[in-house]
Amino acid sequence: MEQRNPDLGAASPATSGLPRVLGLFSIIGIVVGAMIGSGIFINPAKVAMEVGTPELMMLVWVVGGVLSFFGALAVAELGSAYSQAGGIYVYLREAFGPAVAFLFGWSLFLVIESGTIATLAVGFSTKYLPYFVDLSGLQTKVVAVSLIAILATVNVLGVKKGAFVTNFLTSIKFVGLIGVCAVVFLFARGSAGNFFSSGSPVKSGLLGSFGIAMVAALWAYKGWETGTYSAGEIKDPQKKLPLGLFIGTLSVIVLYILANLAYLYVFPAARMAESSRIAADVMEAAIGPLGASVVTLIILLSMTGTANGHLLTSSRVFYAMASDGLFFKSVARIHPRYLTPHVSIIVLATWAALLSLSGTFEQLFSYVIFGFWIFMGLTVAGVIILRRKRPDLPRPYKTWGYPVTPILFILSSVFLTVNSLIQNFWNSFIGLALIALGIPVYLIWKRRSATPAA
Repeated sequence: MEQRNPDLGAASPATSGLPRVLGLFSIIGIVVGAMIGSGIFINPAKVAMEVGTPELMMLVWVVGGVLSFFGALAVAELGSAYSQAGGIYVYLREAFGPAVAFLFGWSLFLVIESGTIATLAVGFSTKYLPYFVDLSGLQTKVVAVSLIAILATVNVLGVKKGAFVTNFLTSIKFVGLIGVCAVVFLFARGSAGNFFSSGSPVKSGLLGSFGIAMVAALWAYKGWETGTYSAGEIKDPQKKLPLGLFIGTLSVIVLYILANLAYLYVFPAARMAESSRIAADVMEAAIGPLGASVVTLIILLSMTGTANGHLLTSSRVFYAMASDGLFFKSVARIHPRYLTPHVSIIVLATWAALLSLSGTFEQLFSYVIFGFWIFMGLTVAGVIILRRKRPDLPRPYKTWGYPVTPILFILSSVFLTVNSLIQNFWNSFIGLALIALGIPVYLIWKRRSATPAA
Protein backbone atom coordinates (compact mmCIF):
# COMPACT_ATOMS: atom_id res chain seq x y z
CA MET A 1 0.00 0.00 0.00
CA GLU A 2 1.19 3.52 -0.65
CA GLN A 3 2.39 5.32 2.44
CA ARG A 4 -0.15 7.91 3.47
CA ASN A 5 0.94 11.49 3.12
CA PRO A 6 0.20 13.01 6.57
CA ASP A 7 -0.66 16.52 5.39
CA LEU A 8 -2.10 15.43 2.02
CA GLY A 9 -0.46 18.37 0.34
CA ALA A 10 3.29 18.05 0.36
CA ALA A 11 5.15 16.03 -2.20
CA SER A 12 5.19 12.45 -1.01
CA PRO A 13 8.00 10.03 -1.72
CA ALA A 14 5.61 7.18 -1.11
CA THR A 15 6.35 3.97 -2.91
CA SER A 16 3.55 1.98 -4.38
CA GLY A 17 2.63 -1.51 -3.29
CA LEU A 18 1.45 -2.16 -6.86
CA PRO A 19 3.96 -4.10 -8.98
CA ARG A 20 5.70 -2.23 -11.81
CA VAL A 21 4.96 -4.62 -14.68
CA LEU A 22 3.63 -2.40 -17.51
CA GLY A 23 5.97 -1.70 -20.42
CA LEU A 24 5.92 0.84 -23.21
CA PHE A 25 3.60 -1.18 -25.46
CA SER A 26 1.06 -1.45 -22.64
CA ILE A 27 1.13 2.33 -22.06
CA ILE A 28 0.59 2.96 -25.78
CA GLY A 29 -2.20 0.37 -25.75
CA ILE A 30 -3.88 2.03 -22.76
CA VAL A 31 -3.67 5.51 -24.35
CA VAL A 32 -4.85 4.43 -27.79
CA GLY A 33 -7.44 2.05 -26.37
CA ALA A 34 -8.96 4.71 -24.13
CA MET A 35 -9.03 7.30 -26.93
CA ILE A 36 -10.58 5.13 -29.64
CA GLY A 37 -13.99 4.25 -28.28
CA SER A 38 -17.18 4.96 -30.21
CA GLY A 39 -16.56 8.69 -30.68
CA ILE A 40 -14.72 8.56 -33.99
CA PHE A 41 -17.47 6.34 -35.43
CA ILE A 42 -20.27 8.76 -34.45
CA ASN A 43 -19.07 12.26 -33.47
CA PRO A 44 -17.84 13.39 -36.92
CA ALA A 45 -21.50 13.79 -37.85
CA LYS A 46 -22.08 16.12 -34.89
CA VAL A 47 -19.01 18.16 -35.81
CA ALA A 48 -20.26 18.46 -39.40
CA MET A 49 -23.72 19.49 -38.17
CA GLU A 50 -22.28 22.25 -35.97
CA VAL A 51 -19.76 23.89 -38.33
CA GLY A 52 -21.29 23.06 -41.73
CA THR A 53 -18.31 23.21 -44.09
CA PRO A 54 -15.66 20.51 -44.70
CA GLU A 55 -12.81 22.97 -44.12
CA LEU A 56 -14.12 23.96 -40.69
CA MET A 57 -14.93 20.36 -39.90
CA MET A 58 -11.35 19.27 -40.56
CA LEU A 59 -10.06 22.31 -38.68
CA VAL A 60 -11.99 21.19 -35.61
CA TRP A 61 -10.33 17.77 -35.71
CA VAL A 62 -6.87 19.19 -36.34
CA VAL A 63 -7.17 21.80 -33.56
CA GLY A 64 -8.62 19.19 -31.20
CA GLY A 65 -5.72 16.88 -31.96
CA VAL A 66 -3.12 19.61 -31.48
CA LEU A 67 -4.65 20.65 -28.15
CA SER A 68 -4.75 17.04 -26.99
CA PHE A 69 -1.09 16.69 -27.90
CA PHE A 70 -0.24 19.91 -26.05
CA GLY A 71 -2.03 18.50 -23.02
CA ALA A 72 -0.10 15.24 -23.30
CA LEU A 73 3.19 17.17 -23.55
CA ALA A 74 2.45 18.95 -20.27
CA VAL A 75 1.03 15.98 -18.38
CA ALA A 76 4.06 13.92 -19.39
CA GLU A 77 6.29 16.27 -17.37
CA LEU A 78 4.13 15.76 -14.29
CA GLY A 79 4.08 12.01 -14.90
CA SER A 80 7.86 11.82 -15.09
CA ALA A 81 8.16 13.79 -11.84
CA TYR A 82 5.43 11.96 -9.88
CA SER A 83 5.40 8.31 -10.91
CA GLN A 84 2.70 7.27 -8.45
CA ALA A 85 -0.66 5.58 -8.86
CA GLY A 86 -3.41 8.13 -9.36
CA GLY A 87 -1.87 10.31 -12.07
CA ILE A 88 -3.81 13.54 -12.45
CA TYR A 89 -5.22 13.24 -8.93
CA VAL A 90 -1.63 13.30 -7.60
CA TYR A 91 -0.62 16.23 -9.84
CA LEU A 92 -3.59 18.31 -8.70
CA ARG A 93 -2.86 17.45 -5.09
CA GLU A 94 0.74 18.59 -5.37
CA ALA A 95 -0.07 21.79 -7.30
CA PHE A 96 -3.32 22.95 -5.69
CA GLY A 97 -3.76 20.90 -2.53
CA PRO A 98 -5.98 17.97 -1.55
CA ALA A 99 -9.34 19.74 -1.89
CA VAL A 100 -9.03 20.31 -5.66
CA ALA A 101 -7.60 16.82 -6.12
CA PHE A 102 -10.52 15.33 -4.19
CA LEU A 103 -13.08 17.20 -6.29
CA PHE A 104 -11.44 15.77 -9.40
CA GLY A 105 -11.60 12.25 -7.97
CA TRP A 106 -15.16 12.86 -6.78
CA SER A 107 -16.27 13.91 -10.27
CA LEU A 108 -14.38 11.02 -11.79
CA PHE A 109 -16.09 8.48 -9.53
CA LEU A 110 -19.54 10.06 -9.41
CA VAL A 111 -20.07 10.30 -13.16
CA ILE A 112 -17.09 10.85 -15.47
CA GLU A 113 -15.37 7.44 -15.34
CA SER A 114 -18.30 5.42 -14.00
CA GLY A 115 -20.56 7.15 -16.53
CA THR A 116 -18.11 6.43 -19.34
CA ILE A 117 -18.09 2.72 -18.48
CA ALA A 118 -21.88 2.68 -18.14
CA THR A 119 -22.32 4.51 -21.44
CA LEU A 120 -20.07 2.04 -23.25
CA ALA A 121 -21.77 -1.00 -21.69
CA VAL A 122 -25.28 0.24 -22.47
CA GLY A 123 -24.28 1.30 -25.97
CA PHE A 124 -22.78 -2.14 -26.48
CA SER A 125 -25.99 -3.92 -25.46
CA THR A 126 -28.66 -1.57 -26.87
CA LYS A 127 -27.21 0.08 -29.97
CA TYR A 128 -24.73 -2.32 -31.56
CA LEU A 129 -25.16 -5.90 -30.32
CA PRO A 130 -28.83 -5.92 -31.49
CA TYR A 131 -27.47 -5.48 -35.02
CA PHE A 132 -26.53 -9.18 -34.78
CA VAL A 133 -28.82 -10.51 -32.02
CA ASP A 134 -32.37 -9.51 -31.04
CA LEU A 135 -32.53 -8.62 -27.34
CA SER A 136 -35.37 -7.65 -25.05
CA GLY A 137 -35.11 -4.67 -22.71
CA LEU A 138 -34.27 -6.92 -19.76
CA GLN A 139 -31.69 -8.83 -21.79
CA THR A 140 -29.88 -5.63 -22.78
CA LYS A 141 -29.56 -4.69 -19.09
CA VAL A 142 -28.23 -8.15 -18.26
CA VAL A 143 -25.68 -7.92 -21.08
CA ALA A 144 -24.53 -4.46 -19.97
CA VAL A 145 -24.05 -5.50 -16.34
CA SER A 146 -22.43 -8.79 -17.38
CA LEU A 147 -19.93 -6.98 -19.61
CA ILE A 148 -18.89 -4.72 -16.73
CA ALA A 149 -18.66 -7.69 -14.35
CA ILE A 150 -16.51 -9.74 -16.73
CA LEU A 151 -14.09 -6.88 -17.36
CA ALA A 152 -13.87 -6.14 -13.63
CA THR A 153 -13.06 -9.79 -12.95
CA VAL A 154 -10.29 -9.78 -15.54
CA ASN A 155 -8.74 -6.66 -13.99
CA VAL A 156 -8.96 -8.04 -10.46
CA LEU A 157 -7.04 -11.14 -11.58
CA GLY A 158 -3.96 -9.12 -12.48
CA VAL A 159 -2.82 -5.90 -14.11
CA LYS A 160 -1.07 -7.90 -16.84
CA LYS A 161 -4.33 -9.64 -17.71
CA GLY A 162 -6.20 -6.36 -17.85
CA ALA A 163 -3.44 -4.80 -19.96
CA PHE A 164 -3.43 -7.82 -22.29
CA VAL A 165 -7.15 -7.44 -22.98
CA THR A 166 -6.66 -3.71 -23.63
CA ASN A 167 -3.65 -4.28 -25.90
CA PHE A 168 -5.37 -7.08 -27.84
CA LEU A 169 -8.59 -5.17 -28.46
CA THR A 170 -6.69 -1.94 -29.16
CA SER A 171 -4.65 -3.68 -31.87
CA ILE A 172 -7.83 -5.01 -33.48
CA LYS A 173 -9.68 -1.69 -33.53
CA PHE A 174 -6.62 0.32 -34.58
CA VAL A 175 -5.97 -1.99 -37.52
CA GLY A 176 -9.72 -2.18 -38.17
CA LEU A 177 -10.07 1.61 -38.43
CA ILE A 178 -7.10 1.74 -40.81
CA GLY A 179 -8.80 -0.99 -42.82
CA VAL A 180 -12.04 1.02 -42.97
CA CYS A 181 -10.13 4.00 -44.37
CA ALA A 182 -8.32 1.81 -46.91
CA VAL A 183 -11.53 0.16 -48.09
CA VAL A 184 -13.24 3.52 -48.49
CA PHE A 185 -10.48 5.06 -50.57
CA LEU A 186 -10.04 1.91 -52.68
CA PHE A 187 -13.63 0.85 -53.33
CA ALA A 188 -16.04 3.69 -52.56
CA ARG A 189 -17.30 5.88 -55.39
CA GLY A 190 -16.43 9.06 -53.59
CA SER A 191 -15.27 12.47 -54.65
CA ALA A 192 -12.28 14.57 -53.58
CA GLY A 193 -14.51 17.57 -54.27
CA ASN A 194 -16.25 16.85 -50.95
CA PHE A 195 -13.12 18.11 -49.20
CA PHE A 196 -13.96 21.67 -50.25
CA SER A 197 -16.95 23.97 -49.75
CA SER A 198 -19.43 24.41 -52.56
CA GLY A 199 -20.59 27.89 -51.69
CA SER A 200 -22.10 26.86 -48.37
CA PRO A 201 -23.07 29.92 -46.30
CA VAL A 202 -21.17 30.53 -43.07
CA LYS A 203 -23.39 29.84 -40.06
CA SER A 204 -24.26 32.64 -37.69
CA GLY A 205 -22.81 32.26 -34.21
CA LEU A 206 -19.89 30.37 -35.73
CA LEU A 207 -17.60 30.80 -32.71
CA GLY A 208 -20.13 29.19 -30.38
CA SER A 209 -20.81 26.39 -32.87
CA PHE A 210 -17.09 25.83 -33.29
CA GLY A 211 -16.79 25.51 -29.50
CA ILE A 212 -19.61 22.94 -29.35
CA ALA A 213 -18.00 21.01 -32.21
CA MET A 214 -14.68 21.13 -30.36
CA VAL A 215 -16.28 19.53 -27.31
CA ALA A 216 -17.52 16.67 -29.52
CA ALA A 217 -14.08 16.23 -31.10
CA LEU A 218 -12.22 16.47 -27.79
CA TRP A 219 -14.57 13.88 -26.33
CA ALA A 220 -13.48 11.52 -29.12
CA TYR A 221 -9.85 12.39 -28.30
CA LYS A 222 -10.39 11.95 -24.54
CA GLY A 223 -8.38 9.15 -23.00
CA TRP A 224 -4.75 10.20 -23.41
CA GLU A 225 -4.73 11.19 -19.74
CA THR A 226 -5.69 7.70 -18.51
CA GLY A 227 -2.15 6.38 -18.93
CA THR A 228 -1.07 8.55 -15.99
CA TYR A 229 -3.47 6.82 -13.59
CA SER A 230 -1.40 3.62 -13.78
CA ALA A 231 1.96 5.37 -13.34
CA GLY A 232 2.58 3.34 -10.17
CA GLU A 233 2.65 0.13 -12.24
CA ILE A 234 4.89 1.27 -15.11
CA LYS A 235 8.45 0.05 -15.43
CA ASP A 236 10.85 3.00 -15.74
CA PRO A 237 7.94 5.50 -15.74
CA GLN A 238 10.19 8.56 -16.05
CA LYS A 239 10.99 7.54 -19.62
CA LYS A 240 8.21 5.22 -20.72
CA LEU A 241 5.20 7.24 -19.57
CA PRO A 242 6.07 10.38 -21.59
CA LEU A 243 7.02 8.27 -24.62
CA GLY A 244 3.83 6.23 -24.39
CA LEU A 245 1.72 9.40 -24.15
CA PHE A 246 3.44 10.91 -27.20
CA ILE A 247 3.27 7.85 -29.45
CA GLY A 248 -0.28 6.96 -28.46
CA THR A 249 -1.69 10.47 -28.83
CA LEU A 250 0.03 11.20 -32.14
CA SER A 251 -1.08 7.85 -33.59
CA VAL A 252 -4.72 8.56 -32.76
CA ILE A 253 -4.55 12.13 -34.13
CA VAL A 254 -3.26 10.89 -37.49
CA LEU A 255 -5.83 8.10 -37.60
CA TYR A 256 -8.74 10.41 -36.71
CA ILE A 257 -7.83 12.89 -39.44
CA LEU A 258 -7.53 10.06 -41.94
CA ALA A 259 -10.91 8.65 -40.86
CA ASN A 260 -12.63 12.02 -41.28
CA LEU A 261 -11.14 12.41 -44.74
CA ALA A 262 -12.48 8.96 -45.59
CA TYR A 263 -15.96 9.90 -44.38
CA LEU A 264 -15.84 13.14 -46.38
CA TYR A 265 -14.65 11.31 -49.46
CA VAL A 266 -17.91 9.35 -49.53
CA PHE A 267 -20.37 11.93 -48.15
CA PRO A 268 -20.28 15.74 -48.32
CA ALA A 269 -20.43 17.56 -44.98
CA ALA A 270 -24.19 18.20 -45.26
CA ARG A 271 -24.87 14.49 -45.77
CA MET A 272 -22.52 13.57 -42.92
CA ALA A 273 -24.46 15.85 -40.58
CA GLU A 274 -27.61 13.78 -41.17
CA SER A 275 -26.03 10.43 -40.26
CA SER A 276 -26.44 8.92 -36.79
CA ARG A 277 -23.88 6.19 -37.56
CA ILE A 278 -21.53 7.76 -40.04
CA ALA A 279 -18.86 5.02 -40.11
CA ALA A 280 -21.39 2.26 -40.81
CA ASP A 281 -23.16 4.36 -43.46
CA VAL A 282 -19.87 5.11 -45.22
CA MET A 283 -18.83 1.45 -45.26
CA GLU A 284 -22.26 0.39 -46.46
CA ALA A 285 -21.93 2.88 -49.31
CA ALA A 286 -18.47 1.49 -50.09
CA ILE A 287 -19.05 -2.29 -50.08
CA GLY A 288 -22.70 -2.85 -49.17
CA PRO A 289 -24.33 -4.36 -46.04
CA LEU A 290 -21.18 -6.36 -45.29
CA GLY A 291 -19.40 -3.08 -44.66
CA ALA A 292 -21.93 -2.01 -42.04
CA SER A 293 -21.58 -5.40 -40.30
CA VAL A 294 -17.78 -5.08 -40.21
CA VAL A 295 -17.94 -1.59 -38.73
CA THR A 296 -20.50 -2.69 -36.14
CA LEU A 297 -18.22 -5.55 -35.06
CA ILE A 298 -15.25 -3.16 -34.82
CA ILE A 299 -17.34 -0.78 -32.69
CA LEU A 300 -18.37 -3.62 -30.34
CA LEU A 301 -14.73 -4.62 -29.84
CA SER A 302 -13.73 -0.98 -29.54
CA MET A 303 -16.28 -0.26 -26.83
CA THR A 304 -15.25 -3.38 -24.91
CA GLY A 305 -11.58 -2.40 -25.04
CA THR A 306 -12.28 1.18 -23.99
CA ALA A 307 -14.47 0.12 -21.05
CA ASN A 308 -11.72 -2.28 -19.97
CA GLY A 309 -9.10 0.46 -20.21
CA HIS A 310 -11.13 2.78 -18.00
CA LEU A 311 -11.62 0.06 -15.38
CA LEU A 312 -7.92 -0.75 -15.49
CA THR A 313 -6.70 2.82 -15.05
CA SER A 314 -9.27 4.95 -13.22
CA SER A 315 -9.57 2.48 -10.34
CA ARG A 316 -6.00 3.57 -9.43
CA VAL A 317 -7.25 7.11 -8.77
CA PHE A 318 -9.64 5.93 -6.06
CA TYR A 319 -6.90 3.66 -4.68
CA ALA A 320 -4.68 6.76 -4.36
CA MET A 321 -7.49 8.76 -2.75
CA ALA A 322 -8.05 6.01 -0.18
CA SER A 323 -4.30 5.87 0.49
CA ASP A 324 -4.52 9.60 1.32
CA GLY A 325 -7.44 8.96 3.68
CA LEU A 326 -9.94 10.63 1.35
CA PHE A 327 -12.00 7.58 0.44
CA PHE A 328 -13.09 4.34 2.10
CA LYS A 329 -10.02 2.77 3.73
CA SER A 330 -10.71 -0.64 2.17
CA VAL A 331 -10.38 0.85 -1.33
CA ALA A 332 -6.63 1.15 -0.70
CA ARG A 333 -6.30 -2.62 -0.21
CA ILE A 334 -4.17 -4.66 -2.56
CA HIS A 335 -5.12 -8.25 -3.32
CA PRO A 336 -2.57 -10.51 -1.60
CA ARG A 337 -2.32 -12.85 -4.58
CA TYR A 338 -3.08 -10.79 -7.67
CA LEU A 339 -1.49 -7.53 -6.41
CA THR A 340 -4.30 -5.38 -7.80
CA PRO A 341 -6.43 -2.72 -6.08
CA HIS A 342 -9.31 -5.18 -6.21
CA VAL A 343 -11.68 -3.32 -3.90
CA SER A 344 -11.31 -0.13 -5.95
CA ILE A 345 -12.03 -2.05 -9.17
CA ILE A 346 -15.09 -3.74 -7.65
CA VAL A 347 -16.47 -0.49 -6.19
CA LEU A 348 -16.07 1.35 -9.51
CA ALA A 349 -17.61 -1.53 -11.48
CA THR A 350 -20.54 -1.78 -9.07
CA TRP A 351 -21.33 1.93 -9.31
CA ALA A 352 -20.99 1.84 -13.12
CA ALA A 353 -23.37 -1.12 -13.26
CA LEU A 354 -25.91 0.70 -11.09
CA LEU A 355 -25.69 3.74 -13.35
CA SER A 356 -26.24 1.53 -16.39
CA LEU A 357 -29.45 0.21 -14.80
CA SER A 358 -30.72 3.58 -13.58
CA GLY A 359 -31.44 5.07 -16.98
CA THR A 360 -30.33 8.48 -15.70
CA PHE A 361 -26.57 8.27 -16.15
CA GLU A 362 -26.61 9.86 -19.62
CA GLN A 363 -28.20 13.02 -18.20
CA LEU A 364 -25.78 13.11 -15.28
CA PHE A 365 -22.94 12.53 -17.71
CA SER A 366 -23.98 15.51 -19.85
CA TYR A 367 -24.06 17.66 -16.70
CA VAL A 368 -20.61 16.83 -15.38
CA ILE A 369 -18.45 16.06 -18.42
CA PHE A 370 -17.80 19.69 -19.23
CA GLY A 371 -16.22 19.97 -15.78
CA PHE A 372 -13.60 17.50 -16.92
CA TRP A 373 -12.01 20.25 -19.02
CA ILE A 374 -11.85 22.51 -15.96
CA PHE A 375 -9.72 19.89 -14.22
CA MET A 376 -7.61 19.27 -17.31
CA GLY A 377 -6.90 23.01 -17.58
CA LEU A 378 -5.93 23.06 -13.90
CA THR A 379 -3.70 20.02 -14.38
CA VAL A 380 -1.76 21.65 -17.21
CA ALA A 381 -1.58 24.87 -15.17
CA GLY A 382 0.01 22.70 -12.49
CA VAL A 383 3.10 22.40 -14.71
CA ILE A 384 3.64 26.17 -14.44
CA ILE A 385 2.79 26.29 -10.74
CA LEU A 386 5.08 23.42 -9.79
CA ARG A 387 7.95 24.92 -11.80
CA ARG A 388 7.73 27.83 -9.34
CA LYS A 389 6.62 25.92 -6.25
CA ARG A 390 9.07 23.04 -6.61
CA PRO A 391 11.98 24.21 -8.78
CA ASP A 392 14.19 21.53 -7.23
CA LEU A 393 11.85 18.68 -8.23
CA PRO A 394 13.62 16.19 -10.53
CA ARG A 395 12.06 16.40 -13.98
CA PRO A 396 13.48 13.73 -16.30
CA TYR A 397 11.31 15.20 -19.06
CA LYS A 398 10.33 18.85 -19.44
CA THR A 399 7.40 20.07 -21.53
CA TRP A 400 8.29 20.87 -25.13
CA GLY A 401 7.42 24.43 -26.10
CA TYR A 402 7.09 25.58 -22.49
CA PRO A 403 5.39 27.91 -21.59
CA VAL A 404 3.61 28.43 -24.93
CA THR A 405 2.05 24.96 -25.30
CA PRO A 406 0.69 24.79 -21.73
CA ILE A 407 -0.72 28.32 -21.95
CA LEU A 408 -2.49 27.54 -25.24
CA PHE A 409 -4.04 24.44 -23.69
CA ILE A 410 -5.14 26.39 -20.59
CA LEU A 411 -6.72 29.16 -22.69
CA SER A 412 -8.53 26.55 -24.77
CA SER A 413 -9.90 24.90 -21.63
CA VAL A 414 -11.16 28.29 -20.42
CA PHE A 415 -12.82 28.92 -23.81
CA LEU A 416 -14.51 25.51 -23.85
CA THR A 417 -15.77 25.94 -20.30
CA VAL A 418 -17.10 29.48 -20.83
CA ASN A 419 -18.61 28.49 -24.18
CA SER A 420 -20.41 25.56 -22.51
CA LEU A 421 -21.80 27.92 -19.86
CA ILE A 422 -23.07 30.28 -22.57
CA GLN A 423 -24.37 27.72 -25.05
CA ASN A 424 -25.76 25.21 -22.53
CA PHE A 425 -26.10 27.13 -19.29
CA TRP A 426 -28.39 24.92 -17.22
CA ASN A 427 -26.57 21.66 -17.93
CA SER A 428 -23.27 23.37 -17.12
CA PHE A 429 -24.69 24.99 -13.97
CA ILE A 430 -26.03 21.68 -12.69
CA GLY A 431 -22.65 20.12 -13.52
CA LEU A 432 -20.92 22.71 -11.37
CA ALA A 433 -23.41 22.03 -8.58
CA LEU A 434 -22.70 18.28 -8.71
CA ILE A 435 -18.97 18.96 -8.51
CA ALA A 436 -19.55 21.41 -5.64
CA LEU A 437 -21.41 18.67 -3.73
CA GLY A 438 -17.99 17.13 -3.30
CA ILE A 439 -16.91 19.96 -1.00
CA PRO A 440 -18.86 18.81 2.11
CA VAL A 441 -17.92 15.22 1.27
CA TYR A 442 -14.25 16.24 1.23
CA LEU A 443 -14.58 17.94 4.61
CA ILE A 444 -16.12 14.76 6.04
CA TRP A 445 -13.32 12.57 4.69
CA LYS A 446 -10.65 15.02 5.82
CA ARG A 447 -12.09 14.98 9.35
CA ARG A 448 -12.23 11.18 9.31
CA SER A 449 -8.62 10.88 8.17
CA ALA A 450 -7.49 13.24 10.94
CA THR A 451 -8.97 11.07 13.72
CA PRO A 452 -6.83 8.33 15.37
CA ALA A 453 -9.50 5.75 14.53
CA ALA A 454 -9.11 6.48 10.83
